Amino acid sequence: MSTEGLLHALLLDGKGGARPLEWPDILAWKPADGLLWLNLDYSTTEVTEWLNTKSQLDPVTISALTDSDPRPRVVAHGENLKLLMRGINNNAGAAPEDMISVRVWIEPRRVLTLRHRPSTSVRSIVIDLDRGTGPRNAGELALLLVERMVEHVVSRVDVLSDAVAACEDRALDDEVKRSDLRRELADHRRRAIALRRFLAPQRDAMARFASISVPWLDPQHRARIGEVSEDMMRAIEELDAARERAAVTQEELSSRVAETANQRLYVLSIITAFFLPLGFVCALLGVNVGGVPFREDNWAFWALCGVFLVGVVAQLWFFRKRGWL
Repeated sequence: MSTEGLLHALLLDGKGGARPLEWPDILAWKPADGLLWLNLDYSTTEVTEWLNTKSQLDPVTISALTDSDPRPRVVAHGENLKLLMRGINNNAGAAPEDMISVRVWIEPRRVLTLRHRPSTSVRSIVIDLDRGTGPRNAGELALLLVERMVEHVVSRVDVLSDAVAACEDRALDDEVKRSDLRRELADHRRRAIALRRFLAPQRDAMARFASISVPWLDPQHRARIGEVSEDMMRAIEELDAARERAAVTQEELSSRVAETANQRLYVLSIITAFFLPLGFVCALLGVNVGGVPFREDNWAFWALCGVFLVGVVAQLWFFRKRGWL
C-alpha cells in the first residue's frame, strides 16, 4: 500500500518514546502490541480507502472525521471518543485566523488524528516522542493535543488584544492618521469575528470533554482538561472584550472626525454670515441702472467702508452676546 497520506504511524512504548511503523506494520497491528497513533491526511485516496475498508469505523464516524468544514465538538462512543478541534494556523504565509481542523478518534489502544494542513501542535508531540518525553498512553496524548492547541489559541487572542490596545492608545494622538487607524481597527474586528466563529463551539466542546468519563481518562487528566476549558473560556471573553473595544474606538474616531467637520463648517458659516450683508450691499450698488445715490461723490466710497466696518462690529457684538463666538 502507498505511504501517501500516512504522515506518521507511531507505536508508543508507554515510557514517553515511540517506534515508527509502515503500512504493513499497521495492517498487522493488534491492540496487545501497544498504543498505536496514526496521523493521516484525510484528503488522499489511500487514506479514504483505508478508513472505509480497514479502520473498523462506522460510516457516520468516518463522515464526521472527513468533513471539509466540521464544527468543534466532543462525542463519546462507549469507551471511544470523537474529538473535533480547530487550531491556529501557524504555517508559513497563512493567516492565523484561517484555522486548521484536527479530527481525532481515540480508543484505549489506538488514536487516529486526521488533518489536511500541517498542525504545529501535532508536530510538537511527535518531537516529544522522538526525545522520549512524549505521552505514555491515550489519555496523555489527548490531553497534550488539547492543551497545545488551546495554548496557541490563547497566544493568538492575546496578540490580537494587545493590537487593539495599541490602537486605543494611538486614537488619543491627534496627529495619527485616523483613516488608517479605522481600517486597522476594522481588520482586527474581522479577525476577532473569524476566530470566534470556531472558538465559541470549541469552548463548549472543552467543557463537555472535562465531564466525559471514559476508562483511559483518569481524574487527573479530567482535572487538567478542566483547566484547559477555563483557559478556552477566558480566551473567548478576552476576544469578545477586544472586539467591543475595537468597536468603541472606531466609534470614538468617527465622532472625532464628525466633530472636526462640524467645527470647520461652523467657522465657514460664521465667515459667510459676516460677508453676506456686505456682498448684498455691494451687489445692490453695482447694478447697471440709474439712480444709484452718491455715484459721483468721491467721499461716498470711504463712507460706505465706514458703514461696512460699523456693520461688522455690530455683527461681532451680536454673535458674542448670543455665545456663537
